[in-house]
Amino acid sequence: MRIGLIGLGRIGAFHARTLTELESVTELVVTDANLALARSVAASVGAQVAASPSEMFGTGLDGVVIAAATPAHVELLTAATDAGIPAFCEKPLAASAEGGRALAQRLAGSDVPVQIGYPRRFDAGFAAARAAVRGGELGWLHTVRATTLDPTPPPQEYVASSGGIFRDCAVHDFDAIRWVTGREVSQVVAVGSNRGDPFFSELRDVDTASSLLTLDDGTIAVVSNSRYNPRGYDVRLELHGSADSIAAGLENRLPLRSVEPGADFPAGRPHSFFMDRFADAFRAELATFVAMVAGEAPSPCTLADALEAELIAEACRVSWWERRPVTLEEVRRGTGLPSREGSR
Repeated sequence: MRIGLIGLGRIGAFHARTLTELESVTELVVTDANLALARSVAASVGAQVAASPSEMFGTGLDGVVIAAATPAHVELLTAATDAGIPAFCEKPLAASAEGGRALAQRLAGSDVPVQIGYPRRFDAGFAAARAAVRGGELGWLHTVRATTLDPTPPPQEYVASSGGIFRDCAVHDFDAIRWVTGREVSQVVAVGSNRGDPFFSELRDVDTASSLLTLDDGTIAVVSNSRYNPRGYDVRLELHGSADSIAAGLENRLPLRSVEPGADFPAGRPHSFFMDRFADAFRAELATFVAMVAGEAPSPCTLADALEAELIAEACRVSWWERRPVTLEEVRRGTGLPSREGSR
């Protein structure tokens, strides 16, 4: 199978190594706006180099992985599907909720498979949590707590084009909550603050945020995010129900220090970053993409799934900025999408 890879930054270079390790990928073609970087990565993994995405699309690809910066996603996904090439694209769909909506509508009639990158769907702990909820082990849910804390802030240049903490960071929690619980979000209240680098404020973003989500069955979800957690990369999901309570990410590499007398948990070396915490999930995600390309599996995260997570992020952004509760129906109307009221 001949697979293309566009974008060779941190996650793109990691994907290059993963793809070359997959038995069904016989050829890998890579490209990046920085051709020197493309040549360097290609040499390290034994890949071919294309001078541009358009050149790559003309080389007979079976599928393409898009790991370029967010502003390029719309153009690249559109080009791939127009060429009939199954595509994997890192989140988000676009730099704005309106852009994501337009892209989803543009590709709605296409039968070319598309998978959006949400690796927590492939993490063993998150998958076990989903199975427990869907199997009724927890009874009815009343509280969900989702946490994503970065060890250090991303570069200013990245934040400037990422869409902000709700669209870049918290969106993973939003997708995980939908995927694990099987419920939709009806309303959000979000707050944020800046106590670190001043560039967050300059970019009309925050370095720390909390979101209170009300799900459509009355379950309450609390989402906590920060760019400053020097102990390590902290990702957890707690689910509390009428019959039991469970957690994903509560393991010996949890970057949290207990001050209880005699406590020795957690005892392992803390996770240092997302590629450390979710290495196995990233591999499983791309293996599933290759199976999708081969026609052996459906998309595990569709454009519609990704758009819902991004609408929650947009609702949180509006709530934080305007200091008020925001319903998902309000955001849906604002982006020209049909109402989901009465759909359940």
